[in-house]
Amino acid sequence: MKYHSTNGPALQIGFKEAVLKGLPHDKGLFFPKEIPTLPADFFAQLPTLTLPQIAVEVLQPFVTPDLTPEALKTICEEVFTFPIPLVEVEQGIYALELFHGPTCAFKDVGARFMSRCLQAFAEPDQPVTVLVATSGDTGSAVANGFLGLENIDVVVLYPQNGVSPIQEMQFTTLGQNISAVAVEGSFDDCQALVKQAFADEELNQKRNLSSANSINVARWLPQMVYYFHAWGQWKKQNPAAEQVTISVPSGNFGNLAAGLLARHMGLPVTYFVAATNQNKIVPHYLETGEYAPAPSVCTIANAMDVGNPNNFPRIQELFGQDLEALKAVVKGFWADDEEIKGTIRLVHQATGYLLDPHGAIGYLSLRQLLPELNTPGIFLETAHPAKFKESMEPVLNQEIALPQQLQAFTGKQKQVTDMPNDFAGLKLLLMQEHKEGTL
Repeated sequence: MKYHSTNGPALQIGFKEAVLKGLPHDKGLFFPKEIPTLPADFFAQLPTLTLPQIAVEVLQPFVTPDLTPEALKTICEEVFTFPIPLVEVEQGIYALELFHGPTCAFKDVGARFMSRCLQAFAEPDQPVTVLVATSGDTGSAVANGFLGLENIDVVVLYPQNGVSPIQEMQFTTLGQNISAVAVEGSFDDCQALVKQAFADEELNQKRNLSSANSINVARWLPQMVYYFHAWGQWKKQNPAAEQVTISVPSGNFGNLAAGLLARHMGLPVTYFVAATNQNKIVPHYLETGEYAPAPSVCTIANAMDVGNPNNFPRIQELFGQDLEALKAVVKGFWADDEEIKGTIRLVHQATGYLLDPHGAIGYLSLRQLLPELNTPGIFLETAHPAKFKESMEPVLNQEIALPQQLQAFTGKQKQVTDMPNDFAGLKLLLMQEHKEGTL
């Protein structure tokens, strides 16, 4: 498989080089030159296949020849070690629970897959520095996915006071090859600093940079796997059903882009919902045709506080820049904090099911859109509700217990470098030699 930039087809490189580079020099995103169509017998077998088996079948065309079938099988068996159940919340609405991994968030899948790829590709005499911006879950998933790997350093940029305390503990207390930088600004500022770093020639000569945000193909592509898995589990529970809608809580839009790529490979999902918080750039675009990035707004669903979604160009590429074709498949939806809180409270009272703020938006979108779309629906529960204890407990008027994975981070000492929203300062930090837990 070859990859080109969403800004133009001139540069074409293989999977390995795309993973190591992270971003093209023209500031686009790497995108597969071809999208394969999976055979009908694969879909017939889906309800009985394991997650690693699905992953090998789906990802093989995208990693050949840089990963052998044997190497890919080994990676997939190491990555997909936790369940991703499909749970019926109420009649016709299901939750795909993506929070049973090591850091209790959907990004465990992509982060773990990418860490294994980088470990396979990194040269012994060319250590890699993974630079990642986070609004919460990406930082914890990437940091824990790469923790202790030789020849790879990770630098996590995050907005001061812009992630939940538990999310922050998950990537600021690790030390070893993980460094955390708290930026005086928003997630969009952190993301812009990462892009500046990749464009800086002097810095790239000093440190071999790679990105672990969903802009990296090794983070983005494996997210397709759980869409196929969700459809297989849904068909097992509903053998006669033909149509389904999947709602994707969306911030940087890599997760939705992965689902839509799966659809282009043949996954028979009728509609997708781009479900956002008050950072409603994409729903506004779908409604008006105007794509207008704006400064991000802080919300209770903080992992989606993104005012300039990095992955949206991939979605546009999938639909050939055709807005009408996009609108025929993707429906927009957004909710404010009060609607999110009310949904969490009402669903818990009515069903006993505990939504996290991001999943609450996905659920609410289905409740409002399914009567018109006339299909059953699946929404992604992207993170464990306990990651948002401080904001959710007042809503529910009860304590939320921490799962074992999160208990492991409590009481540990944070190691953080504070800095203003200034690329010169970040460059100076990155040019320094790495020491454990610091730059």
